[in-house]
Amino acid sequence: MWTVIYIAPTKSIAEKYQQALAEEGILVQLRPVGSSHQQANGSTEILVPESEVEEANEILTGIIGS
Repeated sequence: MWTVIYIAPTKSIAEKYQQALAEEGILVQLRPVGSSHQQANGSTEILVPESEVEEANEILTGIIGS
């Protein structure tokens, strides 16, 4: 089951975090929030498998904190 670990304010930020998590071996999916016409610039959910939530949160916290 996929779990939302973060909601990025824009798709480009979500893609940046997706790449960083993927480089650490975490499976990542992105899902736009809101209506379809806002997908390019709207908020985007970052999802990981439930079994990787803790590790992904640690990695993401390190990225956001730096």
